[in-house]
Formats: sequence, structure tokens, C-alpha cells
Amino acid sequence: MLFHLPGHLVRLAKIVRTLAAYDALEAFGLAETLPFAGRVARHLRRPGLPARPGERLALALADLGPGFVKLGQVLSTRADIVGEAVAADLTGLQDSLPPFDFAHARATIENEFGKPIAELYATIDETAVAAASIAQVHFATTVDGREVAVKVLRPGVEKAFARDVDLLAWIAALVERFVPKARRLKPGAVVEKLAQTVRFEMDLRLEAAAAEELGANFPDDPEFRVPKPDWTRTGKRVLTTARISGIPIDERERLIAAGHDPQEIVAKAARAFFRQVFRDGFFHADMHPGNIFVAEDGALVAVDFGIMGRIDKPTRIVLADMLAGFLNQDYRKVAEVHFRAGFVPATQDMGAFAQAARAIAEPILGLPLEQISLARLLAQLFEVTEQFQMETQPQLLLLQKSMLVCEGVGRKLDPDINMWTLARPLIESWMMENRGPMARIATTGQELLERIEELPALVANLDHAAALIAGGGVRLHPDTLKAFGTDRAPARWPWVLAGAAGAAFLYLLFH
Repeated sequence: MLFHLPGHLVRLAKIVRTLAAYDALEAFGLAETLPFAGRVARHLRRPGLPARPGERLALALADLGPGFVKLGQVLSTRADIVGEAVAADLTGLQDSLPPFDFAHARATIENEFGKPIAELYATIDETAVAAASIAQVHFATTVDGREVAVKVLRPGVEKAFARDVDLLAWIAALVERFVPKARRLKPGAVVEKLAQTVRFEMDLRLEAAAAEELGANFPDDPEFRVPKPDWTRTGKRVLTTARISGIPIDERERLIAAGHDPQEIVAKAARAFFRQVFRDGFFHADMHPGNIFVAEDGALVAVDFGIMGRIDKPTRIVLADMLAGFLNQDYRKVAEVHFRAGFVPATQDMGAFAQAARAIAEPILGLPLEQISLARLLAQLFEVTEQFQMETQPQLLLLQKSMLVCEGVGRKLDPDINMWTLARPLIESWMMENRGPMARIATTGQELLERIEELPALVANLDHAAALIAGGGVRLHPDTLKAFGTDRAPARWPWVLAGAAGAAFLYLLFH
């Protein structure tokens, strides 16, 4: 750490200077916390900057380089840190860079597979069709005639990101040490999430696995498709998938000209998103317009599976109960769900939390139907976390960001509809299937069976304990023996064990 300190200090000075030049210190509240930094910023501020702090922060992060672009994408899921407006502006942060020379791409491909590129691809376009901070994409045709897209990592990208993540971890440690109020926001955990995301994205085998898993969840689905990976031409630094064609989902005029109905596209997007989140618990977490296309037959086709989200079944049920409470304006239920799930400590006031939930929801639910935003509802809920010591829920933050992006695309396609209304029949059906009376009975029955299955192991453990005691393998304290009655303790042990086994069985049966 000391060896890196001079470099960290120099880099930190550049970061502060860049934030000041874009007048982005306000986005983090640093202008108020560090008045001197605010005065310096006024002298460094560039002319003609956007009005909103979030837009200025996005420009500053893009200027600082790829690692900070990824940080901005992580912060776009943390409205509890930067606020709802800034988080929304960071959602649109584009991860793009000029393409690198094809000679590097060729070398990477040949090194990855240990053979000339001509043995893998009959043709490959030397001009990249897309270039981002981690990789770029080339169209190609395999030697057996299939059209594919080839994603290749940038040269030296691993070292570049490791340097940025190391710096950010150092800054996060300083913040946690010297800014006590920021500890609840877990800046170290934010950086670790960034590091985890980048590590995942820099092993393209993992992206191929994510694509295949998502595609397997939608077999022969006429509304949503995923390009299939070509595993024989995929490695850590190269990913080959089937090539897709279509119109970006946000290009409304082109879609209409091609004969697509924008409202039906929104409905398909809502259904696909709902199925990923609630049915499967595995969702595409980077669904910006550049990653979703509308095919000629009207199906939605997703690409770029570097950032995926998972939500386990218990959390999905909590989320469903929470949203149901909000939509039914039952704020006591909303509070009970949060306390039961452990999101809010039991030491907090449930009534006060219900009151806060009402204050958040009523202004949103009072809007016209087409303007209601569930993503905004969740974002504002996260903003009250500090007051109630609510722990950050990373999986819900990622979901909220994805919902925000989907809502934005839906409104651009058709501003007069609400995508969640279109998905409501699926939502109601899922809730009845998973939260209705029969579902609760089935869940209780399953838990009972699981506990009964544990009974033989419990009895075996009791027998083992009895054998140890009878054989002198376990020494009891004299006071314990006295309490049992030393003269009669051995004769009572079978009855004690039988009673314990019977009590355990009744507990398992009826608890």
C-alpha cells in the first residue's frame, strides 16, 4: 500500500481536478463537505456544461477512463448514495471507446485457440461494429458457413482495470475511516461489487454461460430470444455467438416503418422482464437500448450478458409482497414485509416506517396510470434507508436500475401506456401461484416433509450421545449429575432420550 501511495495521491489529485472541471463535486455533496474544494472548482469549471449534476458527473467519469465509467454504472444502482436524479442520469452513461487495431484482435484470437484465425473463421470484418472499455465486436463467418459475432477483449485491459480498482479501494478505505456517516453506505462493498462485475466481464466464458442460461429459460419463445454461444470458438478472451439482426428497441420511427406496433413491443418487453425476474430469478441487468433489438418477426433479441442479476425465491416473494402492499396502498403490510425479511432492524418503529412508506408512495401512485413508475417508487424507498438503518440490498438495487431503464424505453416507445399494467395479468397469476392459499399450504407441507426427513438423523445423534454417556465418553459436571440424581440417573436416561425424541418429533410436526 505504501509503495502505491505516491501514485494514488497523484491520481486522486487528477480525479478531484476532473470532478471540479465538470462541476461534478456537487453530485457527491463534496462542495458542501469540503468548502475549499468548492472554491477551487469555481476556477476550474468548464464553460457550457449541462445543468444537472448527474449529467456533469457522467461526463467527468467518462473523461476519467473505463474504470470510472464502470463505477458510474455501479453508482447508477445506488440512489441511496447519489440520489434518485443523479442515479437516473448515470444510467445513460455510455461505455464506448474508439476501437483498437484489428492486428491486436487477430493476435488475441490466435493466442486464445492456438491456431491461425483462418481455421476458425472463413471471413472476419476488420472494422469493429461496436467498441467499449472492455472489448469490441467483429462480424465474421465460420468455416462451416455460419454468421457470427466475435467479441475480443482489449489488450492490457486486465491491468488497466486492476489499477483503477486498487485506487478506488484505497479511496473507499479512506472514506470509511474518516467519514463515519458514509460507513452505512459501504463504499468498500461498492468497490468490491465493481471489481466483481469487471472480473466477470473480463472472462468471456462466464458471459457465454450467462447467455446460454438465459436462453435456456426461454426455449422456443416467440417473444424473446438470446443468440446461442459457439463454445468451440469461445475462451477467456474471445466470445463467439450467433449473429443477430434487428432494429434497436428505442428507434420508434424505424420500428413503425418496419411494421411493428410500439405498444406490442412494450408489452413483450414487460412480459420478458417479468419472466426473467419473478419466474426465473435470473435477469439481464444491462438492458439499455443498445443491447435489445427487435427482430423482423417482432421478437426481442438481447445481447451483451456481462452484467446479470439473480434474485432467490424468498427475495422474489418479499419483493412481490412489497409491491402488492404499495399498489394496494397497504403501508402497514409494506412495513411488515421489510421487518419480516430483516431489511429493517427489529429495533426500529414499524409504524414510523409505514408512515414513511406512505409519504413516498402516495405522490407517485396519485399520478395518472401511464406516469406511475415502480422503479421510482423503489428508488425513493432506498432514500429513506439511513433514517431506519436499513441495510443496502444489492440485488434489489440492480433490479431497480433495470426497471428504470425498461420504463424509460417503454415511455419512449409509447408515452401513453404503463408497461407494468401490460404485465399485470402475469404478475397476478404469479402471486396467486406463489402467494395464494394453496401455495401457502404447499409451502407448509414441504417444510413439514423436510423436517420429518431430518428426524432420523436427530434420533441417531441422540442415540450416539446416549452411547457416549453410557460408555463414559462424556463427563458431566457433578452439579449436573446431582440434579439428575446420581443414584438413579442411569436408569432414567432411556426415558429422558425417549422424551427428547418425542418432543423433537412433535416440534417438527407442528412448528
